[in-house]
Amino acid sequence: MAEAKTKWLQRGIWLEYFTIGWNAVEALVAIGAGWLAGSIALIGFGLDSVIESASGAILLWRLKKELAGVSSEQTEKAERTALLGVGITFWLLSGYVAYEAVGKIIAKEAPDVSVVGIVLATVSLIVMPVLAWGKRFVAARIQSRALEADAMETVVCAYLSFTLLLGLTLNAWLGWWWADPVASLLMLPVILREGWEAVKEAKEV
Repeated sequence: MAEAKTKWLQRGIWLEYFTIGWNAVEALVAIGAGWLAGSIALIGFGLDSVIESASGAILLWRLKKELAGVSSEQTEKAERTALLGVGITFWLLSGYVAYEAVGKIIAKEAPDVSVVGIVLATVSLIVMPVLAWGKRFVAARIQSRALEADAMETVVCAYLSFTLLLGLTLNAWLGWWWADPVASLLMLPVILREGWEAVKEAKEV
């Protein structure tokens, strides 16, 4: 294997380890704070972090396969499996967010103010775009569509951070309880589209 590609594979593996670790901590904080505040958007964000960790684990497996020097056929199979796995994680997230957000709107359940959630969303909004850029940079150099899709899931996480921050701050400052579930629903078009694209491309690889 070329030395340059080995370097980029190792860089990609490091990024996925960071993804798994960061999102594990993010999930614990978000789900805990969301449960205390009764915020579906915050809990949904925490579950997205769990799914992002799962996506990272899938990509970690795929990158390690290639780094181990498996055949091109095995690399392509791993790429296809990883891409399909990332697509499915998008769909899992969309189902949960839709179910819980609609339920909150119907029940008119107002979340409590969550300072922890606001801080978490702000930090994530800074970290996620940088992480996504790093993944895309590596994906272009090793020609991995699966890693590119994983990078897009990280972009979605940044988008979720923005919508979460918007919903939490509007609720805290203006008392707009409905901003929380509406912010969750704003996530759905992007999540569903990316899931569909990843699954479709997995069949074409």
